Amino acid sequence: MTEFLDDVEACVPALRRYARALTRSADLADDLVQDCLERAISRRGLFRPTGPMRAWLFTILLNLYRNDLRTRHRQGAMMPLDAIAEPATAAPQPGHLALAEMARAIETLPPEQKEALLLIALEGLSYAEAAAVLGVPLGTLMSRLGRARAALRLLTGTPAEPHLRTVK
Repeated sequence: MTEFLDDVEACVPALRRYARALTRSADLADDLVQDCLERAISRRGLFRPTGPMRAWLFTILLNLYRNDLRTRHRQGAMMPLDAIAEPATAAPQPGHLALAEMARAIETLPPEQKEALLLIALEGLSYAEAAAVLGVPLGTLMSRLGRARAALRLLTGTPAEPHLRTVK
């Protein structure tokens, strides 16, 4: 038994050198050599004294390295959370939810406010064109729009923003 351990110990520097060359990392190499030595000692009954100890240990080390490579390949690369960039665009769900909420809020508006709002916001008509379509004075259209926007802000919980628009 002690002869076996002495032979294993004599191969440790060469195993470390080879493991370091394979992994290019001192820590990974030490882990690999440790796993190799653990496996060699636990399975020393499989070693045939007719062959060289060094070749047997290198075979174990290389098999462990290949198994580790396959495992890492299946798992993918590990990245620290700080290295992961934030997505460039926001998730589409909040936009769809806000749109559905706005559509429901528009449906609750009185018909005259809803008509005025849809002509301006949806169809893109000017205030004068929308007033002509509805057959109301420009001031009435502006009042209806103001009340519609205030109601939508209240229904959707959106805070009031100062929004100035030039009337042509």
